[in-house]
Amino acid sequence: MQTYDVIVLGAGSTGENVADRVVGGGLTAVLVESELVGGECSYWACMPSKALLRGPEAVAAARAVDGAAQAVSGDVDAAATLARRTKFTSDWNDESQVQWATSNSIDVLRGSGRITGERTVRVTGSDGTVSELTATHAVAVCTGSVASLPPIPGLADARPWTPREATSAQRVPGSLVIIGGGVVGCELATAWRALGAEVTVLEVAEGLLAGNEPFAGELVAAALRDSGVDVRTGASISEVRRDGDGPTTVVTDDGEITAEVLLVAAGRRAGTDDVGLDAIGLEVGSWLEVDDTCRVTAVEGGWLYAVGDVNHRALLTHMGKYQARACGAAIVARSGGEQVTGEAWSRYAATADHAAVPGVVFTEPPVASVGLTEKGAREDGMRVRVVECDLAALAGSALYSDSYTGRAKIVVDEDRQVIVGATFVGPGIGELLHSATVAVVGEVPLDRLWHAVPSYPTISEIWLRLLEEYGL
Repeated sequence: MQTYDVIVLGAGSTGENVADRVVGGGLTAVLVESELVGGECSYWACMPSKALLRGPEAVAAARAVDGAAQAVSGDVDAAATLARRTKFTSDWNDESQVQWATSNSIDVLRGSGRITGERTVRVTGSDGTVSELTATHAVAVCTGSVASLPPIPGLADARPWTPREATSAQRVPGSLVIIGGGVVGCELATAWRALGAEVTVLEVAEGLLAGNEPFAGELVAAALRDSGVDVRTGASISEVRRDGDGPTTVVTDDGEITAEVLLVAAGRRAGTDDVGLDAIGLEVGSWLEVDDTCRVTAVEGGWLYAVGDVNHRALLTHMGKYQARACGAAIVARSGGEQVTGEAWSRYAATADHAAVPGVVFTEPPVASVGLTEKGAREDGMRVRVVECDLAALAGSALYSDSYTGRAKIVVDEDRQVIVGATFVGPGIGELLHSATVAVVGEVPLDRLWHAVPSYPTISEIWLRLLEEYGL
């Protein structure tokens, strides 16, 4: 039996940050991982998908500026783009990530970890070797989420791509049908269309990017269609067929669509199928409900934590890492006998994932948002006022692109006179988002925010225009 202060199940970016924070606080930790240290983000999600998107984005930006456009003489090089993507994944080799962990006094144990009881974990290696672990203070489940398949007849038997296959593919498919018009579906439609595939997007909702302000999905849909993507919203899919290794046919209410590859980007489910939840009275495969320090509320004794996607609070890499920092600090504090309550709670609690989650959709144009939408704020009972402005009207936008198209919207809680949500759609707005995040998280009063003067001529001048439109 090996003993550690903290056992972390899952060595993705969330698990790495939990381990790093507790070891930095003087505790011992082990990362248990059955695949690659670094997890989904490093090898199948954030990094490879953005590497696929960056080249086409750079070419599009150059073509949008007269003088630079004349220097662009060809299309995006698909082979070079795929090679650059592979470089960012280290060719799906995690040696450098393992070295980082061990150099920071974090042990790495390869294998599948299952909770067997209070603070105990059994790890089974690929060779059948079994290791029994016990934790002095905590077990943290950081096993993330996995792609889910909707219950469409024939879909599972058609062996569709999930986002993992879509970000690790070694060649560009001739044609691609994507089920799902959310963030992943829209990003991968953007990437594979730019690399030469014929792409169709099928979304059951009436618009893309559900959960965002409606204009965001509308602008992205228009841009996808302009690029040649067949975007179908309000789609009803009744069946999927595939004969052997041949093309896949998707049957919709509008007829049949046949493509070389079918990609399903229709949501995620908890990665808790095989972590031993049944041994502690929890439902196998369930999301794990936690408090703001990521401690599982349904388990007595306060020893079990669930961090990142697995708790279903905010399924984004940066939010998982944020939760990990808070959770790790709370574990360290509790290990020393500190009561994490009262004023101490604010130091160790992850609260931004309630109503201040920032996110960027790396489409063309990109979408950046933080906090609540207008609909969400009204549903929360707030007395709100919204302000919208055309990003194309700015001098900074005109300089950025000769045909700039974009829009900005803020949602104001009138009772507190603070911004509770902001959405920007347009080229170059990803780096603008943190200013909105600071305003939302900091609950900066509008009459004070007015004194944060944006530089001219930049796209950040949108802040001045929004506040002027509000009446300041």
